[in-house]
Amino acid sequence: MERYFLVALGGALGAALRYGLGAWLQGLSAVFPYSTLFINVSGSFFIGLVLRLSLEGSLSGEARLFLAMGVLGGYTTFSTFSYELLTLVQGGEWSKAFLYASLSLVLGFLAVWLGYLLGG
Repeated sequence: MERYFLVALGGALGAALRYGLGAWLQGLSAVFPYSTLFINVSGSFFIGLVLRLSLEGSLSGEARLFLAMGVLGGYTTFSTFSYELLTLVQGGEWSKAFLYASLSLVLGFLAVWLGYLLGG
């Protein structure tokens, strides 16, 4: 039960951080989605850092859950996508990595488009 609480608390913090930072960044330029780009890239950086520190033993399992699954999961799920893509590449699974990236982008776009159409 404690693990669920850590993830939930971290997720709430990450979502609030995304909202606040995203609103502030979007106010700087409405011409290009810089806020989403920044959040996705920074989330990817931080999940790489957190998971590496966890693998090296510098972070406890609870800290990893709170930061990676909770805070960064609430901040952006793109960071999880990026890390999973990295693990495929590190494992030499280049064709799976390409397939995963391609399907994620194409199917994600088609899904949002279909949802948008059905919502209208």
